[in-house]
Amino acid sequence: MALYRFRVTFEDYDDVIREIDVKSNQSFEDLHRAIHQSTGYNPEYPSSFYISNDQWTKGEEITYLPNQRRIDRGVSLMDKVKLSSFIDDPHQKFYYTFNFDRPFDFHVELMKIILDEAKGVTYPAVIKSVGEAPKQFGNVVNIASLPATEEEGDFDFLQEELGFNPEDADELTGVLDTEEEETEIPGVHGGGHDDEEEEDEFGSEFSDNEGFDDEKSHDDY
Repeated sequence: MALYRFRVTFEDYDDVIREIDVKSNQSFEDLHRAIHQSTGYNPEYPSSFYISNDQWTKGEEITYLPNQRRIDRGVSLMDKVKLSSFIDDPHQKFYYTFNFDRPFDFHVELMKIILDEAKGVTYPAVIKSVGEAPKQFGNVVNIASLPATEEEGDFDFLQEELGFNPEDADELTGVLDTEEEETEIPGVHGGGHDDEEEEDEFGSEFSDNEGFDDEKSHDDY
């Protein structure tokens, strides 16, 4: 039985490479599972291979766990399609998207066709693995490690970064209170009398203006 040797790379992580041997009569689902045997991902997520050209342009789709829209379109299923059905080129390419909700995109390229399979090897077989695959769902924040409150976090920052001592708080408060008392101006804070005088000034100005208007109106007549 002939073997296909595929080179699999992440589209966004060029330094992560896998090479996988698959029997020509095995399915796209077999290749799908072999890829994630090599990455350590859970393969049970909707995914698709796309027949591709040298520019990695997506063509016909072959899918796994399709949604209703794909079912209605009659998209081919991975477990029903043999790899040999779409190998038309010695360097056949497939664009592969894993997990549409949080996708990883791959380039899958046929490297060579091997005429004889090795004895005692179970296929698909990962024959080369370079680089560590990124985490399947990215980094997860450990909520328990975060500060209990923002205030507590700010207080810790003051202590650690500024050398703030909570015992100094009383002295600082006393200094601020003294400054406020020294800058208090009689008649401005708590007096109220000057405010009335200001109102009277404005009131008298308006009164003068009104009187001026009246005198002017009399002259016109």
